[in-house]
Amino acid sequence: MSRAVIRATIEDAIPAIYTIEEAKAIIDGYPAHEREARANGIPILGSGRIFPISEEVIKIPAFQVPEYWPVLGALDFGYDHPTAAVKIAWDRDSDCIYIINAYRRRQTTPIIHAAALKSWGDWLPWVWPHDGLQHDKGGSGEQLAAQYRDQGLRLRKTRVTFQDGSNGVEAGLMEMLDRMQTGRLKVFSHLNDWFDEVRLYHRKDGKVVKEYDDLMSATRYAIMGKRHAMTRPVYMLSGLSYGVLDDVVGY
Repeated sequence: MSRAVIRATIEDAIPAIYTIEEAKAIIDGYPAHEREARANGIPILGSGRIFPISEEVIKIPAFQVPEYWPVLGALDFGYDHPTAAVKIAWDRDSDCIYIINAYRRRQTTPIIHAAALKSWGDWLPWVWPHDGLQHDKGGSGEQLAAQYRDQGLRLRKTRVTFQDGSNGVEAGLMEMLDRMQTGRLKVFSHLNDWFDEVRLYHRKDGKVVKEYDDLMSATRYAIMGKRHAMTRPVYMLSGLSYGVLDDVVGY
């Protein structure tokens, strides 16, 4: 027996069942973070949702990022679950962070991940979490972070923390939510994998469910380490070495 799933939106009921005005009134009657699911059939886990906010609040069409905005990459390591990465741009004048690139891929080696991510800028600084200190279980004995450095990604020497040295998950999530609610976190609208995750990112019995959260984790690391973001280095024009740059930014 063959099966199919057909998704209908409230717009499909116009004008046969509702007028435009009636449909709008129905949509406006739902909480903002439930409207995509109620009106358009987009699945979410609503009752324990970590970021109960309408996607339209954070979505923004892609645009050319000004060169004077500092940028940063953030990695979340994985294998059986995906390795994920985001690239942020930070408008310091408005303290608004933009998610401008997202990457997620599972059961692939650091060689493949690094090759894909270097296209974001071979000079781009990268932050990473504590599990990058783990050694390769395949027998090489090399730390995960070191393997990415060997492939040309410019990972910082130490794992990411907040400026005070802490790295609490809840503190990171609350900063993300606060930024969403105050218009200081925006995400390029074509990053579908990122929006797929945010819809399903939820708690159970008060605890964050650690499934399908790889891009959410990478975003949290990026925001934690935003002070390490930088503009395209002057060495690319002046011929300074990586070593000189490393001394300047404290890698």
